[in-house]
Amino acid sequence: MTDSYSPESAHLEAILLVGGQGTRLRPLTLSTPKPLLLTAGVPFLAHQLARARSFGVRRIVFATSYRASMFNEAFGDGSAFGLSLEYMTEETPLGTGGAIRNAAQALTCGPDAPVLVLNGDILSGHDISEQVALHVSSGASLTLHLTEVDDPSRFGCVPTDDDGRVTAFLEKTPNPVTNRINAGCYVFQRSCIDRIPEGQVVSVERETFPSLIESGELVLGYADRSYWLDVGTPAAFVQGSCDLVLGRLRSPALPGPCGEFLTLPEASVSPNAKVSGGTVVGARARVESDACVQGSVLDAGCVVESGAVVVDSVVGAGAIIRSGAVLRNAVVGDGAVVGPGNELLSGARVWPGVHLPPNAVRFSSDV
Repeated sequence: MTDSYSPESAHLEAILLVGGQGTRLRPLTLSTPKPLLLTAGVPFLAHQLARARSFGVRRIVFATSYRASMFNEAFGDGSAFGLSLEYMTEETPLGTGGAIRNAAQALTCGPDAPVLVLNGDILSGHDISEQVALHVSSGASLTLHLTEVDDPSRFGCVPTDDDGRVTAFLEKTPNPVTNRINAGCYVFQRSCIDRIPEGQVVSVERETFPSLIESGELVLGYADRSYWLDVGTPAAFVQGSCDLVLGRLRSPALPGPCGEFLTLPEASVSPNAKVSGGTVVGARARVESDACVQGSVLDAGCVVESGAVVVDSVVGAGAIIRSGAVLRNAVVGDGAVVGPGNELLSGARVWPGVHLPPNAVRFSSDV
Protein backbone atom coordinates (compact mmCIF):
# COMPACT_ATOMS: atom_id res chain seq x y z
CA MET A 1 0.00 0.00 0.00
CA THR A 2 1.22 3.47 -0.89
CA ASP A 3 0.30 6.92 0.38
CA SER A 4 0.37 8.66 -3.01
CA TYR A 5 -0.90 7.86 -6.48
CA SER A 6 1.22 7.93 -9.59
CA PRO A 7 -0.47 7.02 -12.90
CA GLU A 8 2.86 5.70 -14.15
CA SER A 9 3.36 3.28 -11.26
CA ALA A 10 -0.14 2.20 -10.18
CA HIS A 11 -3.06 0.43 -11.77
CA LEU A 12 -6.49 1.88 -11.17
CA GLU A 13 -8.82 0.11 -8.76
CA ALA A 14 -12.60 0.22 -9.15
CA ILE A 15 -15.77 -0.51 -7.21
CA LEU A 16 -18.72 -1.91 -9.18
CA LEU A 17 -22.18 -1.37 -7.65
CA VAL A 18 -24.33 -4.43 -8.40
CA GLY A 19 -26.54 -4.80 -5.32
CA GLY A 20 -29.94 -3.76 -6.70
CA GLN A 21 -32.86 -6.14 -7.18
CA GLY A 22 -33.84 -4.81 -10.61
CA THR A 23 -37.55 -4.68 -9.80
CA ARG A 24 -38.36 -2.62 -12.91
CA LEU A 25 -37.06 -5.49 -15.04
CA ARG A 26 -39.23 -8.24 -13.59
CA PRO A 27 -39.87 -11.00 -14.54
CA LEU A 28 -36.39 -11.04 -16.12
CA THR A 29 -34.76 -10.49 -12.72
CA LEU A 30 -36.80 -12.94 -10.64
CA SER A 31 -33.99 -15.48 -10.80
CA THR A 32 -31.08 -13.47 -12.26
CA PRO A 33 -29.60 -10.17 -11.03
CA LYS A 34 -29.99 -7.38 -13.56
CA PRO A 35 -26.22 -7.04 -14.18
CA LEU A 36 -26.05 -10.72 -15.19
CA LEU A 37 -28.83 -10.64 -17.79
CA LEU A 38 -27.52 -11.67 -21.19
CA THR A 39 -27.00 -8.49 -23.20
CA ALA A 40 -25.74 -8.82 -26.78
CA GLY A 41 -24.92 -12.44 -26.02
CA VAL A 42 -22.96 -12.12 -22.76
CA PRO A 43 -23.78 -11.07 -19.18
CA PHE A 44 -24.31 -7.31 -19.04
CA LEU A 45 -21.34 -6.83 -16.73
CA ALA A 46 -19.00 -8.48 -19.23
CA HIS A 47 -19.22 -5.30 -21.32
CA GLN A 48 -18.38 -3.12 -18.31
CA LEU A 49 -15.51 -5.34 -17.21
CA ALA A 50 -13.98 -5.45 -20.70
CA ARG A 51 -14.27 -1.67 -21.11
CA ALA A 52 -12.80 -1.02 -17.66
CA ARG A 53 -9.86 -3.28 -18.51
CA SER A 54 -9.30 -1.37 -21.77
CA PHE A 55 -8.97 1.88 -19.77
CA GLY A 56 -6.32 0.58 -17.40
CA VAL A 57 -8.39 -0.87 -14.56
CA ARG A 58 -6.82 -4.06 -13.21
CA ARG A 59 -8.65 -4.71 -9.96
CA ILE A 60 -12.40 -4.43 -9.28
CA VAL A 61 -14.33 -4.90 -6.06
CA PHE A 62 -17.95 -5.97 -6.56
CA ALA A 63 -20.44 -4.39 -4.12
CA THR A 64 -23.08 -7.12 -4.02
CA SER A 65 -26.32 -7.80 -2.16
CA TYR A 66 -29.14 -9.45 -4.19
CA ARG A 67 -28.21 -13.04 -5.17
CA ALA A 68 -24.59 -12.19 -4.37
CA SER A 69 -23.14 -15.67 -4.98
CA MET A 70 -24.14 -15.58 -8.64
CA PHE A 71 -21.54 -12.91 -9.44
CA ASN A 72 -18.66 -15.06 -8.23
CA GLU A 73 -20.11 -18.01 -10.14
CA ALA A 74 -20.25 -15.92 -13.32
CA PHE A 75 -16.85 -14.20 -13.19
CA GLY A 76 -14.70 -16.01 -10.62
CA ASP A 77 -11.34 -14.36 -10.00
CA GLY A 78 -11.62 -12.25 -13.16
CA SER A 79 -8.64 -13.82 -14.93
CA ALA A 80 -10.71 -14.38 -18.09
CA PHE A 81 -10.89 -10.58 -18.39
CA GLY A 82 -7.32 -9.89 -17.32
CA LEU A 83 -8.65 -8.55 -14.03
CA SER A 84 -8.46 -9.33 -10.34
CA LEU A 85 -11.95 -9.45 -8.84
CA GLU A 86 -13.02 -9.30 -5.20
CA TYR A 87 -16.55 -9.61 -3.82
CA MET A 88 -17.97 -7.71 -0.84
CA THR A 89 -21.55 -8.45 0.22
CA GLU A 90 -23.95 -6.27 2.21
CA GLU A 91 -26.02 -8.32 4.64
CA THR A 92 -28.68 -5.59 4.46
CA PRO A 93 -28.82 -2.98 1.67
CA LEU A 94 -26.78 0.11 2.59
CA GLY A 95 -27.64 2.51 -0.23
CA THR A 96 -25.12 3.70 -2.81
CA GLY A 97 -22.82 5.41 -0.31
CA GLY A 98 -22.97 2.60 2.22
CA ALA A 99 -22.25 0.06 -0.50
CA ILE A 100 -19.20 2.01 -1.68
CA ARG A 101 -17.91 2.30 1.88
CA ASN A 102 -18.44 -1.41 2.54
CA ALA A 103 -16.67 -2.44 -0.69
CA ALA A 104 -13.75 -0.09 0.05
CA GLN A 105 -12.59 -2.47 2.77
CA ALA A 106 -11.20 -4.66 -0.02
CA LEU A 107 -9.26 -1.86 -1.77
CA THR A 108 -5.47 -1.98 -1.61
CA CYS A 109 -4.67 1.62 -2.65
CA GLY A 110 -3.63 4.45 -0.36
CA PRO A 111 -5.65 7.53 0.68
CA ASP A 112 -4.35 9.73 -2.17
CA ALA A 113 -5.26 7.27 -4.93
CA PRO A 114 -8.23 7.72 -7.25
CA VAL A 115 -10.90 5.02 -7.10
CA LEU A 116 -13.29 4.51 -10.01
CA VAL A 117 -16.90 3.74 -9.05
CA LEU A 118 -19.18 2.22 -11.69
CA ASN A 119 -22.91 1.52 -11.59
CA GLY A 120 -23.86 -1.96 -12.76
CA ASP A 121 -26.80 -0.84 -14.89
CA ILE A 122 -25.18 1.78 -17.13
CA LEU A 123 -23.88 1.45 -20.69
CA SER A 124 -21.51 4.31 -21.48
CA GLY A 125 -19.14 5.16 -24.28
CA HIS A 126 -17.32 7.95 -22.46
CA ASP A 127 -13.53 7.98 -22.09
CA ILE A 128 -12.79 6.79 -18.54
CA SER A 129 -9.10 7.61 -18.96
CA GLU A 130 -9.93 11.27 -19.62
CA GLN A 131 -12.19 11.41 -16.58
CA VAL A 132 -9.47 9.93 -14.36
CA ALA A 133 -6.80 12.22 -15.86
CA LEU A 134 -8.96 15.28 -15.16
CA HIS A 135 -9.45 14.12 -11.58
CA VAL A 136 -5.74 13.52 -10.94
CA SER A 137 -4.44 16.65 -12.67
CA SER A 138 -6.87 18.94 -10.83
CA GLY A 139 -6.43 17.37 -7.40
CA ALA A 140 -10.20 16.91 -7.09
CA SER A 141 -11.86 15.05 -4.24
CA LEU A 142 -14.53 13.72 -6.62
CA THR A 143 -15.02 13.84 -10.38
CA LEU A 144 -18.42 12.92 -11.81
CA HIS A 145 -19.25 11.85 -15.32
CA LEU A 146 -22.06 14.12 -16.50
CA THR A 147 -23.97 13.29 -19.64
CA GLU A 148 -25.90 15.83 -21.68
CA VAL A 149 -29.49 14.84 -22.47
CA ASP A 150 -32.15 16.39 -24.65
CA ASP A 151 -34.80 16.32 -21.89
CA PRO A 152 -33.20 16.89 -18.48
CA SER A 153 -36.62 17.42 -16.82
CA ARG A 154 -36.87 13.63 -16.41
CA PHE A 155 -33.73 13.60 -14.25
CA GLY A 156 -32.09 15.50 -11.44
CA CYS A 157 -29.58 17.90 -12.99
CA VAL A 158 -26.02 18.84 -12.01
CA PRO A 159 -24.98 22.46 -12.73
CA THR A 160 -21.30 23.44 -12.94
CA ASP A 161 -19.48 26.76 -13.05
CA ASP A 162 -17.21 27.97 -15.87
CA ASP A 163 -14.30 25.94 -14.45
CA GLY A 164 -16.30 22.69 -14.39
CA ARG A 165 -16.82 22.76 -10.63
CA VAL A 166 -20.10 21.15 -9.54
CA THR A 167 -22.21 23.72 -7.68
CA ALA A 168 -25.31 21.69 -6.72
CA PHE A 169 -27.36 18.53 -7.13
CA LEU A 170 -30.90 19.51 -8.08
CA GLU A 171 -34.02 17.32 -7.96
CA LYS A 172 -36.29 16.83 -10.98
CA THR A 173 -37.87 20.09 -12.10
CA PRO A 174 -39.93 21.19 -15.12
CA ASN A 175 -37.40 23.97 -15.78
CA PRO A 176 -33.90 22.53 -15.33
CA VAL A 177 -31.01 24.98 -15.16
CA THR A 178 -28.78 22.67 -17.23
CA ASN A 179 -29.09 19.68 -19.54
CA ARG A 180 -26.33 17.85 -17.68
CA ILE A 181 -27.24 14.94 -15.42
CA ASN A 182 -25.39 12.49 -13.19
CA ALA A 183 -24.26 9.65 -15.47
CA GLY A 184 -23.35 7.23 -12.67
CA CYS A 185 -19.57 6.94 -13.06
CA TYR A 186 -17.46 8.55 -10.33
CA VAL A 187 -13.79 8.99 -9.51
CA PHE A 188 -13.34 9.37 -5.75
CA GLN A 189 -10.23 10.21 -3.84
CA ARG A 190 -9.85 7.17 -1.59
CA SER A 191 -9.74 9.36 1.52
CA CYS A 192 -13.22 10.69 0.68
CA ILE A 193 -14.66 7.18 0.55
CA ASP A 194 -13.13 6.45 3.96
CA ARG A 195 -15.10 9.38 5.43
CA ILE A 196 -18.46 7.80 4.50
CA PRO A 197 -20.01 6.36 7.71
CA GLU A 198 -19.37 2.64 7.93
CA GLY A 199 -22.24 0.17 8.25
CA GLN A 200 -24.93 2.81 7.71
CA VAL A 201 -27.44 3.45 4.93
CA VAL A 202 -26.02 6.38 2.95
CA SER A 203 -27.00 7.91 -0.40
CA VAL A 204 -24.13 9.45 -2.34
CA GLU A 205 -26.56 11.55 -4.38
CA ARG A 206 -28.50 13.00 -1.43
CA GLU A 207 -25.82 12.97 1.28
CA THR A 208 -22.20 12.38 0.23
CA PHE A 209 -22.02 14.60 -2.86
CA PRO A 210 -23.85 17.61 -1.36
CA SER A 211 -21.77 17.30 1.81
CA LEU A 212 -18.51 17.45 -0.16
CA ILE A 213 -19.69 20.56 -2.00
CA GLU A 214 -20.87 22.29 1.19
CA SER A 215 -17.55 21.60 2.90
CA GLY A 216 -15.63 23.28 0.08
CA GLU A 217 -14.09 20.14 -1.44
CA LEU A 218 -13.31 20.27 -5.16
CA VAL A 219 -16.05 18.34 -6.95
CA LEU A 220 -15.67 18.39 -10.74
CA GLY A 221 -17.91 17.43 -13.62
CA TYR A 222 -16.55 15.61 -16.66
CA ALA A 223 -19.26 16.29 -19.25
CA ASP A 224 -19.78 14.87 -22.72
CA ARG A 225 -22.48 13.65 -25.12
CA SER A 226 -21.11 10.17 -25.82
CA TYR A 227 -23.37 7.12 -25.86
CA TRP A 228 -25.12 6.66 -22.51
CA LEU A 229 -28.00 4.44 -21.42
CA ASP A 230 -29.52 3.36 -18.11
CA VAL A 231 -30.78 -0.17 -18.80
CA GLY A 232 -33.15 -0.29 -15.83
CA THR A 233 -36.36 -0.91 -17.82
CA PRO A 234 -37.23 -3.70 -20.29
CA ALA A 235 -37.35 -1.24 -23.20
CA ALA A 236 -33.93 0.20 -22.31
CA PHE A 237 -32.48 -3.27 -21.75
CA VAL A 238 -33.56 -4.34 -25.24
CA GLN A 239 -32.26 -1.08 -26.72
CA GLY A 240 -28.86 -1.54 -25.08
CA SER A 241 -28.48 -5.09 -26.38
CA CYS A 242 -29.50 -4.05 -29.89
CA ASP A 243 -27.22 -0.99 -29.89
CA LEU A 244 -24.25 -3.21 -29.03
CA VAL A 245 -25.05 -5.68 -31.81
CA LEU A 246 -25.56 -2.83 -34.31
CA GLY A 247 -22.22 -1.29 -33.33
CA ARG A 248 -23.63 1.94 -31.91
CA LEU A 249 -21.49 1.27 -28.84
CA ARG A 250 -18.22 -0.62 -29.12
CA SER A 251 -17.58 -3.42 -26.65
CA PRO A 252 -14.56 -5.75 -26.46
CA ALA A 253 -16.87 -8.38 -24.94
CA LEU A 254 -19.18 -8.72 -27.96
CA PRO A 255 -19.13 -12.44 -28.91
CA GLY A 256 -19.50 -11.86 -32.65
CA PRO A 257 -19.31 -9.24 -35.40
CA CYS A 258 -21.70 -6.30 -35.46
CA GLY A 259 -24.64 -6.56 -37.82
CA GLU A 260 -28.41 -6.79 -38.11
CA PHE A 261 -28.48 -9.79 -35.79
CA LEU A 262 -26.23 -11.97 -33.68
CA THR A 263 -26.63 -15.74 -33.43
CA LEU A 264 -25.14 -17.69 -30.55
CA PRO A 265 -23.91 -21.31 -30.73
CA GLU A 266 -26.42 -23.87 -32.05
CA ALA A 267 -29.05 -21.20 -32.78
CA SER A 268 -31.17 -21.81 -35.86
CA VAL A 269 -32.59 -19.07 -38.09
CA SER A 270 -34.59 -20.06 -41.16
CA PRO A 271 -33.37 -18.41 -44.37
CA ASN A 272 -37.00 -17.39 -44.92
CA ALA A 273 -37.29 -15.62 -41.56
CA LYS A 274 -36.83 -11.86 -41.24
CA VAL A 275 -34.43 -11.05 -38.38
CA SER A 276 -33.06 -7.53 -38.01
CA GLY A 277 -32.53 -4.48 -35.80
CA GLY A 278 -29.73 -5.86 -33.63
CA THR A 279 -31.64 -8.95 -32.51
CA VAL A 280 -29.80 -11.60 -30.49
CA VAL A 281 -30.79 -15.22 -31.17
CA GLY A 282 -29.66 -17.14 -28.11
CA ALA A 283 -27.92 -20.48 -27.91
CA ARG A 284 -30.11 -23.31 -29.25
CA ALA A 285 -32.95 -20.85 -29.97
CA ARG A 286 -34.97 -21.35 -33.15
CA VAL A 287 -36.60 -18.83 -35.50
CA GLU A 288 -38.78 -20.60 -38.04
CA SER A 289 -39.72 -19.80 -41.63
CA ASP A 290 -41.72 -16.60 -42.22
CA ALA A 291 -41.28 -15.43 -38.62
CA CYS A 292 -40.41 -11.75 -38.17
CA VAL A 293 -38.10 -10.71 -35.35
CA GLN A 294 -36.92 -7.13 -35.07
CA GLY A 295 -34.79 -5.46 -32.39
CA SER A 296 -35.34 -8.17 -29.79
CA VAL A 297 -33.57 -10.48 -27.35
CA LEU A 298 -34.28 -14.20 -27.77
CA ASP A 299 -32.87 -16.21 -24.87
CA ALA A 300 -31.45 -19.73 -24.94
CA GLY A 301 -33.64 -22.51 -26.28
CA CYS A 302 -36.68 -20.37 -27.07
CA VAL A 303 -38.75 -20.86 -30.23
CA VAL A 304 -40.41 -18.29 -32.49
CA GLU A 305 -42.69 -20.29 -34.75
CA SER A 306 -43.51 -19.67 -38.38
CA GLY A 307 -45.56 -16.52 -38.90
CA ALA A 308 -45.03 -15.12 -35.39
CA VAL A 309 -44.01 -11.46 -34.98
CA VAL A 310 -41.63 -10.30 -32.25
CA VAL A 311 -40.63 -6.61 -32.16
CA ASP A 312 -38.64 -4.75 -29.47
CA SER A 313 -39.27 -7.59 -27.03
CA VAL A 314 -37.60 -10.17 -24.80
CA VAL A 315 -38.40 -13.87 -25.10
CA GLY A 316 -37.14 -15.84 -22.11
CA ALA A 317 -35.20 -19.09 -22.08
CA GLY A 318 -37.23 -22.04 -23.32
CA ALA A 319 -40.31 -19.91 -24.08
CA ILE A 320 -42.40 -20.59 -27.18
CA ILE A 321 -44.10 -17.98 -29.34
CA ARG A 322 -46.66 -19.83 -31.42
CA SER A 323 -47.48 -19.14 -35.05
CA GLY A 324 -49.66 -16.04 -35.43
CA ALA A 325 -48.80 -14.51 -32.04
CA VAL A 326 -47.61 -10.89 -31.97
CA LEU A 327 -45.26 -9.28 -29.43
CA ARG A 328 -44.42 -5.56 -29.49
CA ASN A 329 -42.53 -4.06 -26.56
CA ALA A 330 -43.32 -7.14 -24.47
CA VAL A 331 -41.47 -9.46 -22.08
CA VAL A 332 -42.13 -13.20 -22.01
CA GLY A 333 -40.66 -15.06 -19.05
CA ASP A 334 -38.68 -18.29 -19.09
CA GLY A 335 -40.64 -21.35 -20.14
CA ALA A 336 -43.83 -19.42 -20.97
CA VAL A 337 -45.94 -20.25 -24.03
CA VAL A 338 -47.81 -17.60 -26.01
CA GLY A 339 -50.50 -19.29 -28.06
CA PRO A 340 -51.56 -18.26 -31.59
CA GLY A 341 -53.71 -15.15 -31.95
CA ASN A 342 -52.43 -13.47 -28.80
CA GLU A 343 -51.26 -9.87 -29.17
CA LEU A 344 -49.05 -8.47 -26.39
CA LEU A 345 -48.23 -4.78 -26.71
CA SER A 346 -46.66 -1.78 -24.96
CA GLY A 347 -45.15 -3.17 -21.79
CA ALA A 348 -47.03 -6.47 -21.58
CA ARG A 349 -45.25 -9.00 -19.35
CA VAL A 350 -45.85 -12.74 -19.21
CA TRP A 351 -44.55 -14.40 -16.05
CA PRO A 352 -42.34 -17.51 -16.24
CA GLY A 353 -44.14 -20.77 -16.96
CA VAL A 354 -47.47 -19.16 -17.91
CA HIS A 355 -49.27 -20.73 -20.89
CA LEU A 356 -51.57 -18.40 -22.83
CA PRO A 357 -54.20 -20.35 -24.82
CA PRO A 358 -55.05 -19.24 -28.37
CA ASN A 359 -56.66 -15.80 -28.72
CA ALA A 360 -56.69 -15.21 -24.96
CA VAL A 361 -55.13 -11.75 -24.84
CA ARG A 362 -55.17 -8.74 -27.10
CA PHE A 363 -53.19 -6.65 -24.63
CA SER A 364 -52.04 -7.05 -21.05
CA SER A 365 -49.40 -5.52 -18.83
CA ASP A 366 -49.13 -8.51 -16.50
CA VAL A 367 -50.01 -12.12 -17.36
